[in-house]
Amino acid sequence: MLGRAIRSMDVMVHSSTFLLPKLHQPGHTPAKNYALVVLNQNLPRFMPRLWTHAKLRICADGGANRIFDEMFQLTNEQDYERVRNRYIPEIIEGDMDSIRPEVKRFYSSQGSQISDKSHNQETTDLHKCISRIHRSTSDHEKTNLCVLVTGALGGRFDHEAANINILYLFSDMRIVLLSDDCLIRLLPKTHKHDIYIESSVEGPHCGLFPVGAPSGSTTTTGLKWNLSEAKMRFGSMISTSNIVHAEKGLGWNGP
Repeated sequence: MLGRAIRSMDVMVHSSTFLLPKLHQPGHTPAKNYALVVLNQNLPRFMPRLWTHAKLRICADGGANRIFDEMFQLTNEQDYERVRNRYIPEIIEGDMDSIRPEVKRFYSSQGSQISDKSHNQETTDLHKCISRIHRSTSDHEKTNLCVLVTGALGGRFDHEAANINILYLFSDMRIVLLSDDCLIRLLPKTHKHDIYIESSVEGPHCGLFPVGAPSGSTTTTGLKWNLSEAKMRFGSMISTSNIVHAEKGLGWNGP
């Protein structure tokens, strides 16, 4: 009799605790190191909170304009200059075709590293930023790193598609695309996934769908309409407009 050993998949735990104040972090997930990448779209309302969580902040070219112009509006402070001087990115990276000259001069004078990649027109500014983080992070450190990206959603659809493609190009890293309206993360087929929902700041709507390749068998728990060994692909069924029922977490398993 011939048999095939089936290795149980490791479980990858996801949560959005970065949307919560540091003083209200739950204990169900280990603490993570965060890096923040800011693209050239409107800042989300929770931007100051993301900034506080992050240990590294990188503006992708025109993203620096957004910090310069919009951060004050998202705080409760009265001193405009004090806010501007507080939120200084460590790095500004990109082809420098969008950042305004006065913004570039200001952050350079405040110690931000200006990384001009105008010679490289083969990749997007987000790709350049993620590549920098990827190169400078060891494999061991990657397991505890989560990269938060604002401004990746909204605006032109070709930009959105390119940003989603980044999740696949750097699938060995945890990357979360954020806007005021939604959050996107890649669930690698190499793992089972437990997703803890911070119901005070996200949900209840959610969607699961395969991009780039079909999903041969997807099973979920914790949803209003759970999937059971469902096949999903574009041109057939995908799961949209579902509802999270279990605050303790959403379970997902699908190759």
